[in-house]
Order: sequence, then structure tokens, then C-alpha cells
Amino acid sequence: MRQLSELDASFLYLESETTPMHIGGIYLFDAGECDRPLAFSTFVAYLRSRLHVVPVFRQRLREIPLRLGRPYWIDDTEFSLERHLAYVNMGEHGQKANLMTLASRILEQPLKKDRPLWHITFVDGFRLGEDNTGNEGFALIVKLHHAAIDAFSGEEIIGKLLEYTPEPRPITPPRPWSPRPRPSEERVMLQAGANILRTPLQVTSLAANAIEATTRGLIQKQLRKLPLPLPLFSAPHSPFNRQITANRQIVAASVELSRLKTIKATLGDVTLNDVVLGLCAETLRRYLISEGAGSGKSLVAMTPISVRSNSLRKATGNQMSAMLLDLATNEANPAQRIRRIHWNAVASEPYREAIAADRLTELLPSTMLALSARLYSELQIAQRYRPLFNLPITNVPGPQVPLYLQGARLVQQYNTAPLFDSMGLVIVAVSYEGRLTLNFTLCPDVVANGDALQAHVAESLDAIEDAAHRLGTEGAAEPAPATATQSLADDAMAVMEGLLKRAMRRFRA
Repeated sequence: MRQLSELDASFLYLESETTPMHIGGIYLFDAGECDRPLAFSTFVAYLRSRLHVVPVFRQRLREIPLRLGRPYWIDDTEFSLERHLAYVNMGEHGQKANLMTLASRILEQPLKKDRPLWHITFVDGFRLGEDNTGNEGFALIVKLHHAAIDAFSGEEIIGKLLEYTPEPRPITPPRPWSPRPRPSEERVMLQAGANILRTPLQVTSLAANAIEATTRGLIQKQLRKLPLPLPLFSAPHSPFNRQITANRQIVAASVELSRLKTIKATLGDVTLNDVVLGLCAETLRRYLISEGAGSGKSLVAMTPISVRSNSLRKATGNQMSAMLLDLATNEANPAQRIRRIHWNAVASEPYREAIAADRLTELLPSTMLALSARLYSELQIAQRYRPLFNLPITNVPGPQVPLYLQGARLVQQYNTAPLFDSMGLVIVAVSYEGRLTLNFTLCPDVVANGDALQAHVAESLDAIEDAAHRLGTEGAAEPAPATATQSLADDAMAVMEGLLKRAMRRFRA
């Protein structure tokens, strides 16, 4: 048995009917150079032969009785590949717009927890052209639960499943696989007891679980009266931070990576990631202005940082740090804004030395984690107070060489990330073969006119290029005062500490 980390388990506890916690991918393949289109049966055989490279594909969750600890990954003794696959033929409706609508509907649905947490839909009849006249192809719509992977390891998994040559790899018989027997109740309880002895604080989960039913109403009543430490919640109110529904929309825009590298070279002492964040910031600023929602206050993003290269403990799971970054959207000059983003980032502790995101949850037993997640949503804390940040932005470097699947070339990929309470928009930037794609996952009931984001990206890049050309490298040595950029872990721990202190004083009273 392999136990989930505190961070991995938190994605399970945050999941609800309106907030499925899986990462999504839409992969478009051009089969024009193939002798014949890839049949669904061939894809199934190919995937079956590659299952051994992704062990988590055949592992399911095993909960601990009474929630004495975090769940474990165990081999699925009843694993069936067919339970994780679906086939759709678009027929005469194979345009890209229809595919994205189909993907949005599929990605709205949570994964079933009685099996390994992934699913792939094979879409046949897809045409690469906008008017159904382009090359024949197919698409894959992939769902992988965030408890099993992060955005960085998700790219690694896709890279392992695909091929780096247009010559189709021979489909070999699947490697023999014998699942480990399902652990007995006694084994699970012994393991949970051993974990409690190693981490005495988790003993409190026994009491919390036993009295949860009777005290939950009292906890809710008291927490409603608590004045949360508002200075820590420094992000402004924005249209993105409202209660979300189950509806999802995917909007994407691609730009040449070379244009971003030219901006980086022109501005001097900034990174390519700073330029990507600057492009996101300018896009968001233009969107807010067009919607009449510009407040003049700077948006705050949560930006994950992968620590996978520094901590190769396992091939999947979540190995990230995170920092809160002021996007300087109150700066009018989009080129100068990129410099301010850079200065804000380098002034933060996580930028210089990654702080594992496990710090967010490592001090809490699993029962309290689950209860905290539910109360956060049910008490509508994010609606009643200013948000900790306005949206997450993740930049995932992808391969710059073409990938193939049985001779069909991957021409475009779109990636989505989960939304959660009062976070109606998330951006995932992924580069592939010389292009960067900004992927906007949004709730259309919260983010109106989301389709406009695509045009704003193109306009923003033009504006940044023009401003960078005029600004050049002048003033690069004179950093503006860094705005408040804090560790997400430090903020969260401080908030929780303040809540606990106030709660204890009220309960004593």
C-alpha cells in the first residue's frame, strides 16, 4: 500500500458535485499521413500494451475505517481497461468547436472512485479544418485525478504513452501483471495504528470523527462569528471569485513561443515565465476592462512551482510549492508590468527556496482536513471575505519535438485544471513544438463572455511587443518596490493559527 500525501488527499476532500478535482487534456491528432485511420480497437490494444509505464493506471483508492488516516493506493484486483474508455464518433459534426463543447461536457463529470481515477474518451470523425475539409484525425479527451498527479507529472505520463517517431511502434502483447491482493481490514487497521504512533497529532482524528455529528453545528455557529484576519486576504474582489456551478467552458489561444522569447531578450533581466505571466496579466486586465469590472487594484495569482527536479521521490503525485504573486495589473505599461512581476517573484521566499506545499496540510489529521474543506465551502468563507488569491496560473513546459500515436501526429493539445469554491477561472499555459497555448478553464455562470479571452490574448501580445520595443532594457537596474508576495503555505498557516486561537477563546468563554 502507498499512502497519499496530505496534499494529494486534500484534493479528494475538496471534491464535490460542482467541483470535480481532475486534470483534463484534449489531444488532437492528424492522421493524414497514415495509411488508414487509427481504429478504436487498435488504440485499445496499444494502450493495453503501455499500461506498465503508468502504474497508477491500475491502482485505486483504499479508504481507512473511521478516517484514522489518509487513503492508500492499492492494486485494483478487478481492473478492466474497458471501464476507463469511451468511444464517440462525431460524424458530420467533427469541427473543432463541437469537439471543445463535447470535451467541456465530459470534463464536467467527476471520476468514479470505485476504480482507478482516470478516463479516456476516443473521439472519431474529427477533422482538423474549421469547415470539415481538413485532414482526417482523431482526438483523445483525458481525465486524471489531481490526487494522483499534478500538472507537471501529467505531462510526463502523456509523454510516456506517446511516441517520438512517425513510424508506428509495434503493438506487443501486454506485460503480465498480477495485482497484489487486496489488503485485509486487519492489515489496514494495523497500518493506520502504526501511522498514528509515528504522528501522535493524528490521534485527535479519533475524537474529531466521534463527535463530528454532534459538534458540527456548534463549530459552524462559532466560525460564522469569527473575524478572519483580513490583512492576509489581500487579493481584491473580482468577477472570477464567486460561487461556481457545475458548468465548464474551455477557451484556448496559441502564440508563437519565439515572440515571447524575443520579448524576454528585449526586456533583459526577466525570465520566460515572467513573460508568460505578463501575457496572462494583460489578458485579464483587458477582459476586466471590457466587462466594466476593472477596480484599479492588482490581481493576485497563485502560481505552483514544481519541486520534482529537487525531490524525485515518486513518479506521480503532487510535488509542488506555491507562492502568491502580485500580477501588477494596476500598472498601465504591459512591458514594465513584466519587470514588476519579476521583481515581485524574486522577492518571495518560495522563488529562492521552494517550500513544499505539503506544509499546507502536514499538521492536520485527515478527519480535520475533510471537515475543514467542507466547512470552507458550506460557510461560503470565500464569498464573505476577500479572497486569498484571484486565480491559479500554471506554466507547464512541454516537449518541443513532435509526438505521435501509431503514426498520427499530435498537432495541438489543450489542458484544463479543476475549479473550486469561488475560483471560477484557472489558466494553464503549456508549450509544445514552438507554440505556447494559454488554456482558460472557466465556469460560464461566473465568467461571462469567456470566448472574448481568445481575442484578448492576441491583442495583449501585440501590446506587450510594442511596449517592450519602446521600453527596451532601460531602467532594468532600478527595480520598483516589490509588492506583497507571500508564501501560500505561510498565509494559510497564519490564517489557521488565527482561527484556532479565536475559536479557543470563544469556546472557553
